[in-house]
Amino acid sequence: MGKLVKITEENGILLIGINRASKKNCVNHETARELVTAFEKFNNTDDLKCAILYGEGGTFCAGYDLEEVSTGGFTKIESEFLEKYRYMGPSIMPIKKPLIAAIEGYAVAGGLELSLMADLRVCSKSSKMGVFCRRVGVPLIDGGTVRLPRVVGLGRALDLILTGREIGAIEAKEWGLVNRVAEDGKALDEAIKLAELIRSHPELCMLADRESTYHSLDHSTQDAFDFEFQSVKVLPDSIKGAKNFIKKSKL
Repeated sequence: MGKLVKITEENGILLIGINRASKKNCVNHETARELVTAFEKFNNTDDLKCAILYGEGGTFCAGYDLEEVSTGGFTKIESEFLEKYRYMGPSIMPIKKPLIAAIEGYAVAGGLELSLMADLRVCSKSSKMGVFCRRVGVPLIDGGTVRLPRVVGLGRALDLILTGREIGAIEAKEWGLVNRVAEDGKALDEAIKLAELIRSHPELCMLADRESTYHSLDHSTQDAFDFEFQSVKVLPDSIKGAKNFIKKSKL
């Protein structure tokens, strides 16, 4: 892996760290490409059960690198890349397994959009989130207008999208934008604990329920029910798990 994204494997968990601390982990095109490579590794490695996206140096990600925007460098990105991915890189990639965002410091603009890729978000007490790109006339083009309303609801999403205001950890937790609040400097540790809990469960059943949950967002109720029922395909795994539970409960 290149120098702009740090990856570490720990007991079936892939840690993906944006490594541009001097730039508050703003993403340029090279970083975006390295993030894509990291997530492709996660998707295609069976032994990796859960991933955590975080930022090195106390900031999650302050968005796209405005220096690259100011010089027009972003306009030279090949269209093939943007059709499959987006400016921040893996923003619209289908992620096959659970992803957690561990947020310290700022997760704003494109950084907020990257955090919204995750199934779950953990933030530190002093972390800050928001659509700060509103302030400089840059639109949300990495999934923010699609995912934010699904996570916090239309009214709250528009509050952030239209005003560009800052939202702190307490309000973010109340809104459901984040799932856990950790002490400063401990967001990654808390995310690892959460990943270990997820990894401890039978995988096929968990992945089936995760897929069905996302499927239901874009389909009719009946179609969603029908898709959910297809999860009977994992019943052999369920039977094995039930046998193990009964065995342990009798000890």
